[in-house]
Amino acid sequence: MRMLAGLLDDAAVFPPGNASLEQAVDAHVRHLRSVHADLVGPLVLAAKDLGALEVVLGDRPGHSVDLTLTVPLQGLVPAIAAARAVRSVRLVGLEVALPDGTTAAEALAALDAAGLDADLDLTTYVEVPRDSRRADVLAALAGTPYRAKFRTGGVRADLYPDETELAAAVRSAISLGVPFKATAGLHHAVRNTDPATGFEQHGFLNVLVATGCAQDGADDTEVAKLLAERDGGRLAEQVRTLEPSVRDAFCSFGTCSIDEPITELVDLGLLDPRYKKDLA
Repeated sequence: MRMLAGLLDDAAVFPPGNASLEQAVDAHVRHLRSVHADLVGPLVLAAKDLGALEVVLGDRPGHSVDLTLTVPLQGLVPAIAAARAVRSVRLVGLEVALPDGTTAAEALAALDAAGLDADLDLTTYVEVPRDSRRADVLAALAGTPYRAKFRTGGVRADLYPDETELAAAVRSAISLGVPFKATAGLHHAVRNTDPATGFEQHGFLNVLVATGCAQDGADDTEVAKLLAERDGGRLAEQVRTLEPSVRDAFCSFGTCSIDEPITELVDLGLLDPRYKKDLA
């Protein structure tokens, strides 16, 4: 399904997957050689692990990866240089975290100073803080080559924005014309309550459908209602009616498992069963 192409950024080394780098690289290459390769985006890795990646790839001469780095704002220039020095790596993206207290203007100035405003080889996402800076950061990103990154979960309940907060963030990004990705917490296609932790988890199809709804001019209440939807069949039907422009807005999400989203998409009838068989 073309609507799902490149939706799954491979964040296998991050919680709760916590794959070793060796496992993550081997699995990533297998995914890229499989029938579901069109669904898979870059490998996501913290900048601090670049040295270890170079060792792993040195032991695997047949492997090469497209890479997105998560990096703090103050470490941009050395991280970019280090990544581009690693053989068998093509650096395609950055996910930039803002230190506490950093203003939107300071963040944009640092990105521009690193040359990212003119670097056509890199897609740069700025993690939007879940505090009083959110509106200013999103407004600052509007009209720039930079994109937003929304954190949608984590290892604690407080790291999950509720549907009202996430709806407001998505609507703001849409109204400002700022493309975004999501990270953490989107472990399933459909909104659910995690049986092990009791956390309320957003579904990645919910975010996809909510984005389309926001593009059509829905208000926060309508968007939040879609984020709270737990009927997978209903969501799948809505996905089938979405315009391709939805993916211009909701670019991708980071997932610690490629297999699980594909399995759920097949079960919902959005992917051919051969995608699931290819995982076995």
